[in-house]
Order: sequence, then C-alpha cells, then structure tokens
Amino acid sequence: MSDLDARINEHFAGFVVRKDLVKAVKGNAIVPTYVLEYLLGQYCATDDEASIATGIETVKEILRKHYVHRSEAGLIQSTIKEKGRYKVIDQISVSLNEKTDSYEATFDNLGIKKVAVDSGTIKAHPKLLVTGVWCIADVQYEFSEDARISPWILETIKPIQIAKVDYESYRAARENFGTDDWIDLLMQSIGFNPEAFGRRAKLLQLMRLIPFVERNYNIIELGPKGTGKSHIYSEFSPHGQLISGGEVSIPKLFVNNSNGRIGLVGYWDVVAFDEFAGREKTANKALVDIMKNYMANKTFSRGVNPMGAEASFAFVGNTDHNVPFMLKNSDLFEALPPQFHDSAFIDRLHAYLPGWEIDVIRGEMFTKGYGFIVDYLAEILRHLRQEDFSHRPDLHFKISEKISTRDRDAIYKTMSGLLKLIFPNGGETAEDVEELLRLAMESRKRVKDQLARIDSTYPEVDFYYLGSDGTKRRVTTVEEEEYPQFYYLKPALDPKEQEQTETSTDGGDAASDAGGAGSASGTAAEPILAAKTDVKPALEEGHHVFTEDRKGISYDRLFGPYIAGASKIIVTDPYVRFFYQIRNMMEFVEMVIRRKSPEDQISVHLVTGPDDGNVAKQRELLDSIADACVGSGVAFTWAFDGTGTAHARDIVTDTGWKIVLDRGLDIFQAPIRKDGFSLGDRLQEHRVIKGFYVTYVRNGEG
Repeated sequence: MSDLDARINEHFAGFVVRKDLVKAVKGNAIVPTYVLEYLLGQYCATDDEASIATGIETVKEILRKHYVHRSEAGLIQSTIKEKGRYKVIDQISVSLNEKTDSYEATFDNLGIKKVAVDSGTIKAHPKLLVTGVWCIADVQYEFSEDARISPWILETIKPIQIAKVDYESYRAARENFGTDDWIDLLMQSIGFNPEAFGRRAKLLQLMRLIPFVERNYNIIELGPKGTGKSHIYSEFSPHGQLISGGEVSIPKLFVNNSNGRIGLVGYWDVVAFDEFAGREKTANKALVDIMKNYMANKTFSRGVNPMGAEASFAFVGNTDHNVPFMLKNSDLFEALPPQFHDSAFIDRLHAYLPGWEIDVIRGEMFTKGYGFIVDYLAEILRHLRQEDFSHRPDLHFKISEKISTRDRDAIYKTMSGLLKLIFPNGGETAEDVEELLRLAMESRKRVKDQLARIDSTYPEVDFYYLGSDGTKRRVTTVEEEEYPQFYYLKPALDPKEQEQTETSTDGGDAASDAGGAGSASGTAAEPILAAKTDVKPALEEGHHVFTEDRKGISYDRLFGPYIAGASKIIVTDPYVRFFYQIRNMMEFVEMVIRRKSPEDQISVHLVTGPDDGNVAKQRELLDSIADACVGSGVAFTWAFDGTGTAHARDIVTDTGWKIVLDRGLDIFQAPIRKDGFSLGDRLQEHRVIKGFYVTYVRNGEG
C-alpha cells in the first residue's frame, strides 16, 4: 500500500474502497459502478486483506442471488412465486395508471410490469416517475382470480444511494492532504491511476465533475472516441442521468403538457447528452429554443407559467476531424448537429473541454489504489452545490473589465466548481488560484473564439486578468499556440483571401512556422531519395530490386513520395500477424503521420490474414494501432481478408499509384538482440534488409 493509500484509509475509514475490487465482483452483471461500490462499501470499506477477501465473496453472493440477469428472469419470477417473497437488485421505473388511479412499477431486467406501488413510496422517491432507478426491492407474489389485479406487489424498495454523509468531517479530513495528494485522491476515486496522467490531464479529468458541484452549469466535450467522455455521467453518480442525444424530447427533458409532469431537469443534478455530435443528426427547433432559454435563465415555460430547475447540462460527442483540420476548414464545433451549430446555443456553454487532449483509455490507466466510494463522493458533491465559491479568486486576481458579463459568469462558475472539488475547505494559494483561473478562462475563451468564427457579429475578446502587482496576464488556448496559422483564419473567407491572410500573418511562410509541416510532405525529400536509394526522384513507374544485407532503406524513401497527397491508402498484406510484422505496420503509419500536413485527414486501411495460433493477440495489437492514431489526423482501420485466399502484397492510393511488394512490409532482417541501444531499433535506415523488389504502377488517374 502506498503512503497516499495509507493516509486515505486513516482519515476516511469506512468511506473508501480499493478501486480494482469493482472488476473482481462485477462478473457479467450489467450495473453501474456506483451500484457495485455501494455494495462494496457495505462489506469492503477497509484495508484489512482478510476482511476484503470475505467482503468480496459476500458481494459476489449477493449479486449471484439477487441481481437479475435478463436471461434468468423466468427463474427469478418462479423463485418469487414459490417463496412468496424475494429480494432483487434491478432498475425500476414507475408510472401512474390513470384508469385504476394507482402507481405501477416496471422491473427492467426481471421483465414484470404493473407491480403495485403505494403512494408513500412515490412521495419518498419521486425520481421513480421520471426514469429507471437502481434499487434493492422486496417483491411479493399473490395470485388473484381477478385478472385485472397483478399478482406482483412491491413490498419495500431502497434506491441504491448512501443515506447521509458528514460534510464537516469531509472538510476537516481534507486538511490532512496537500493539493497534489488531494487531486490524486480524486483521480483514484474516479478510477484512474494518477501516475498515468500529467497535471493538466488530471485537471481536465476533474473538469468533468464540475456539473455535479455547480447548479445550472453547461459544459461541452468534443473529441476522439474512446477517451471516456460519457463514463463519469453513466457510472459515477446516482444523481446524474446519461441519455442519448437522439432521444431527447421536450416532455422527457422539461415538462409533459398533457399531465403537467416535470421532466429530467426537475429530478437530476446532471443531465448528460451522449453521442451529441453528428452533422447528419437533426433536432426539434422548439427543443433547441427551450434548451437555450433554460441554459441562459435556469427557467423554461409550460404554457404561460415559467418553471425553474437546477440541473446542469453536459454535452459529449465525437469529432470527425483533428484540430488543425477543423481550425483551417470550419470551427471546433463543426461536429454538432446543424440545429445546435447555432451561436445563441453555443454562447450559453460555460466551458469547452478539449477532448482531443485526453488520451484513449488504456488498461494501465486504471488504479489499484484506494478512493472514495463513488456514492459517498457523489453525496458530498451534491452538498457542495449549495455553496458558492465563484468570487474567491478576486482575493488574488482581477479579471479584465472588457470581458462581457456572460463570459465572466462562465469563468466564475468554472472556477467555483474547481475550487469546490480541490479546495472545499479553502486555503488555496495565489499560485493555486492562478492555475485554475487560467484553465477556466481558457475553457470559456475556446467557446468565444469559435463564436467569432461562426458569427461575425460576435467581437473578438482579449481574455486577460491582472495580477496583484497590476501586470496584465493574457490567456490563450493550447490550440491557439500550437496552430497560429489556422487559429486566426475566418472560414467564411474565399480560399484566395485565406492565403493572403496567412501570408500577411506569417510572413509568407505559414507552413514553416507550423513546425515544418510544409517541408515534411511534397517533394522536399526527393533529392535525398535520389542520392541514397535506387528510387528516382521523379514519380515514375518502374521495377526495382534491392539486394540482401544492405542498409539505407526506409519506408519513407520507398513509399513517401508516392503516398504524398493521398487521403486514402489501402495496404494489402496477408502476413501482418506476429508482433514484429504488426510493428512494421505501425511504423508505416508513423511515416504517414510524419509526412502529412497537420490539417490533412488520411485513412490507412490494412487487409491481412488471421494468425490461426493467436488471433486474439493479433486483434489486440492491430486495435492498439487504431487507438494510437486517435487525434493524429490519420485514421487506421483493418480487416481480415474475407476470402482467405489473398496472396497479393501491395499499397494502393487514391492518387492513382499502386506499389507492388513481394515481401509486403516485411523487408527488414530480425535484429540481433543484445543489451544496450541500437540505431537499428530506432531508425529504419540503419537496419539490414532482406532481398526484395518493389514495383510502381500507375493504377488510374491521380
């Protein structure tokens, strides 16, 4: 156990659990993490290994006996009938049957409906009327001759959430942790190993929690898939609800005018919209309008009566392109459905979390350390919604008076959320505040800068704050610093005007200022290629033979000039099966990434054959290449040859070139293994090759 884990157990005994235990007990139970940790918290909230082992078996037994698998619903129904009563763990929702003037429950996994529920239960747990809630319930079976009466009766029900927490004890215990340790504790609480993340990466992860501590907070996160954008909202808290962006309706979200029943915003602290992006998606204009009004004013109208709510909105979705492509050709909101790609809607977002900065989730990122039982932390965060920390930064810094009220409110709400998470008891230093203030301002600036691109009526704003010494400290976004040649473009301009803008901004050499992107592609490398390889500098058809045991050959020199300008590359090689062969494929992709301009989007598709001895490992390694490419501007996909008879080894581009290879990508001899370092491990030009040939053929019009 680490020193941090020891102190966590010392100061939060009974409220923490070892995070890897969730996998140990989950099995094939399809339940949120907070349900499992609720049970673990009853039996495993300790650092005693013997007690943990016993507790794990107890939780497994509870799940085995009482969690309802849909495939075993009939068996559980029979058990209830034979025993007369039985305890189940299931997702339960309730509706009012107006014909019988009674409440009826539906058990999602158990598959029973019209289960009688008394009014007292509904008054105690009104969320049951809105959506499914995970509960531990006692169900009775009493058969009646009257077919109108359901034999199923809900005797007792207990939503799975902790009853009460002592917030003052939580604040007092915070004093025993430094800022870095507290951030690591929060990271472990949401399941991540802090050692796998840098400081900024940790803060970006914690930003996902702000909707749980701030009322009426609106955040958007767009980025590559597989980065865990929706995980927090679906698994972390019983007070958050994740819904598909395509399943939103006014009655479900706000109010049903036919019966006057309030929707999700009235019962949940956070409503998250999953898969929100997608240019092909459509949304009801009336829904967009009522959402804009609610996001701005915390109210919505039902007829003539305005109603208020406190639910925060989180919008998460996948981007179609990388950052430089979006900045050059559109804007960072380009993936939104057309109805939401609206300046009035976007202006109501308090923060844009840059999802492209968050790594694809990998196994080594998960923690085996201790963290808060998520249900306990969820209750603490809910309590913090009552407090307001937004003006605490004013003790150290002054935000520019030129920033609008809406921008200022957004910055303050983000600051308040971060301070509640990291400094619930106060005590933050000026350095701590400045770090968080810059992140909060950057998150709003990202929204405002894109608004200026989308709608010319929005003025550009100078985001800065004043230090205690009166010095002006300007805030920029990361992508603004990384791609200045694209960040200040106006996509509405004519392409020729764009070029003039680039020339005037960058002194006529924007590509070079972007880190040499221009020299990495095109023909700059061809004179070197002529001097060091058998391939001629001009892109000509031809057949070239390379003798064994020579050096100086690389994928870049063989293929680079012929894939320049391609947006789609298909590699056919039936023998990309073993580790070293898949590593060759990875190096080919790396070569494509190095040569492309930052804003270009290129797809690389591999067609290969299965490794009959170890297909699972082969799949894992090939998938890891796809994961590694996320955010690079190169999309890697692969597939097994459907016929199983392919023997061709070639590379085909959509620019009209076909490169035929007798060995495929497997042109290098295996290195001689020894301790220490080898240039051959790092640079292809220093590897000894096998004998092979390559043929360049024009395959159509390029």
